[in-house]
Amino acid sequence: MSAGMRTEGFAERLAVLRSAMQTLPDKPEETPEATLRALWCLAAGKPMSADAAGHLANEALPTLDAAQDAQLGALIAQRLAGIPLAHLSGRQAFMGLEMLAGPQALIPRRETELLARAALAHLREMASPRVIDVCTGSGNLALAMAQGVPTARVWGADLSPEAVALAEANARHLGLSERVQWRCGDLLAPFDAGEANAVHGDAADFLGHTDLLLCNPPYISSGKLDSMPAEIVQHEPSLAFDGGPFGIRILQRLMKDAPRFLRSGGWLGLEVGLGQGPAVQQWLARTGQFGAPQTVLDDHGQVRSLLAQRL
Repeated sequence: MSAGMRTEGFAERLAVLRSAMQTLPDKPEETPEATLRALWCLAAGKPMSADAAGHLANEALPTLDAAQDAQLGALIAQRLAGIPLAHLSGRQAFMGLEMLAGPQALIPRRETELLARAALAHLREMASPRVIDVCTGSGNLALAMAQGVPTARVWGADLSPEAVALAEANARHLGLSERVQWRCGDLLAPFDAGEANAVHGDAADFLGHTDLLLCNPPYISSGKLDSMPAEIVQHEPSLAFDGGPFGIRILQRLMKDAPRFLRSGGWLGLEVGLGQGPAVQQWLARTGQFGAPQTVLDDHGQVRSLLAQRL
């Protein structure tokens, strides 16, 4: 560490975070040390995600003046009060992309990278693929597809205008504005020929011509919201995680409508909540429109994503 860094102050604050900070299992990168480093850099005017800060563990931290040191103390207090780190830093890493984050959309999680990697594996086998990402939130899946496959034509959509604005800001931030188009509306409605052409003034025909349709929907059942961590329910938009009485309301709608958009051989990729994999597999089978789905498991052997190919 640099000579100007207050080593004792770092150690003392790290001890406080280790003893008092509550971490969420779906944000494993937010260790106490990575959190402190991210907040330290933020106080120094260099915002970064916990993931980026964690990768700088062996590098010297910037020197803080008195005002910045006081700001760091205030940031730590806010974090301990339950404000998400990504809302304080304005940054969240996803698939190697340092993204903008805020209360406008769900903070991207590591489990969604499981879907992103599996989708990219299929996308890279296609020539100039057409991709739609609904419930796009901050745009993380759509932008990961555009970054990972430069020939892809990508569209993202969300019901929330605030989320779409954040996705657009992320596209500019990452230099991908010319690669992804954004639309606001309910699930696939912005891509139905009549409404899409009337609102967006283009003649893009998505029906039967989409190569990959992605969705990380709200999938937490409404009855479970009271037991969810306050860090989520009090700070992230309920529109992004409340999946209705059974948690698969949005998924059911999408599975029913997706075949109209996907070409034969195209892929539908979905993230699902813990324990929802078998039910979603049954729903996919009932449509009679998809082959046996590919399941993607997390580190605990739980199905967290499914990809099904249109027959």
